[in-house]
Amino acid sequence: MRNSALILGIVGGLWGMVVGFFGYGYTVLLANYGDELQGFVSQVQNPALIKAAGLVAPILAIAGGAMARSRNLAAAALMLASAVGMYWAFGFGVFTMFPIAMCALGGLLALAARQPDAH
Repeated sequence: MRNSALILGIVGGLWGMVVGFFGYGYTVLLANYGDELQGFVSQVQNPALIKAAGLVAPILAIAGGAMARSRNLAAAALMLASAVGMYWAFGFGVFTMFPIAMCALGGLLALAARQPDAH
């Protein structure tokens, strides 16, 4: 279970980085060219939340995945916090469903892993 949590946390964090890059870039685009693009793109209600979650949530997922084998409870907390942060900032859509689901499942598997994996 810990190995599965490790893989899911790291892959979910990497995919979350892609979502974070595009989310951050979208807020910068709106800040610089929002008036010219009015009518073509929608405004973001809280750009600071998008920028912060785009940076922090993938890092939490990758860190949680990296520590899933040694500290499963801390890893579970980090991966679940990452999933909640991505959902809160970006919502549940076509590009966020996989990182949110991977981080949440990795967190649950890390939480359920009581014994070290058999080698």
